[in-house]
Amino acid sequence: MFPGTTRRQLILTGMTTRLTSTLLNPVSYACSPSSQKNKPGSTHKPRVMIDPGHGGKDPGAIGFAGTEEKHVVLDTAKYLQARLTMNGVDARLTRMDDIFVPLYERVLMAHHYKADLLVSLHADGFTSPNAQGASVFALSTRGATSAMASYLSDSENAADIIPGENSRAKDRYLQEAVFDPEQTETIRESLALGRQLIDHIAPVHTLHTRQTEQAAFSVLKSPFIPSVLVEMAFITHPEEEKLLSTSSFRHRMAGAMAEGIMGYLNSKKLL
Repeated sequence: MFPGTTRRQLILTGMTTRLTSTLLNPVSYACSPSSQKNKPGSTHKPRVMIDPGHGGKDPGAIGFAGTEEKHVVLDTAKYLQARLTMNGVDARLTRMDDIFVPLYERVLMAHHYKADLLVSLHADGFTSPNAQGASVFALSTRGATSAMASYLSDSENAADIIPGENSRAKDRYLQEAVFDPEQTETIRESLALGRQLIDHIAPVHTLHTRQTEQAAFSVLKSPFIPSVLVEMAFITHPEEEKLLSTSSFRHRMAGAMAEGIMGYLNSKKLL
């Protein structure tokens, strides 16, 4: 280790090395490099990376009527992007089409974009069709805060276990990042963002829980970018699947999430 080089810098160097090869992959068109991360008082627009979960060969959860999670979240992500853009936020998506993007690439794209925030969108399923309501999750380095959080993180992380893909092996930098002491501040900010999202989603849709839950979601393992995962509803709940299938509900959820994101950015004087 060179004098003055922190472990945090070494992790970022490793992520940057991986990013070099990532940029050769066609999925990288979804974001482009920026010169400077936004800071309070900066003239740069705040940058938000929106991550529509799943995609391509990974459909995500599937409702009883056949609704696929990957399509629901991509459509909602585009609504959210438009809403944020209208309000002075530079918002990008980790995927613009129905393609598979490994979890580690989603995090690297957010770093390449120098995002201020990462928001991953999902509409997951559960073993019981009675599970319903929206939830917001942040990273945990000490285990899941509930059995549901543990189940959902295992389910989402399994997205990288796809035949023909070797992306799980490339998660090593994210695994290291979780143990960086400075991760604590990032998680604290993630929880603050989660609070804003919950407060704005509550008037629009039933909440599964009013607390920001925590678990070891791989896509949230950025050591530097506050990151949350939003489960908009349970696609395995018959009534919620019907809601998720409507553009009006997706618009309402996108609007609520946009208000929550802007509330957080305003509180940090980034907007």
